[in-house]
Amino acid sequence: MSEPKEMNFPTYKGKPLVRSGDVLYYGDMKDPYVCRLEIKSKRKVQDMEIADKVFIQLMSTDPTVHTRKQIIKSSEKNGLYLALDIADAWLSRALTEGV
Repeated sequence: MSEPKEMNFPTYKGKPLVRSGDVLYYGDMKDPYVCRLEIKSKRKVQDMEIADKVFIQLMSTDPTVHTRKQIIKSSEKNGLYLALDIADAWLSRALTEGV
């Protein structure tokens, strides 16, 4: 039997950042919490599309918790950088202090 492969994902401030379409997950799914960022709208800057409105959710990764109760906090921010900054603050606080 072979060992499971380690997946290498891009990171932001040392935590994995995984994207699927307009949804990003920030944090390690093995930890008790992760942040989900959903790009709600984009705008065009020169020839590039950038995230405009981003919806953030701090979520529990506990599979025994009902889906609706997994969401701890949520907010909407302008721009991906600001949203990631908030997500990092929420996630760091939740992982060190608990919720």
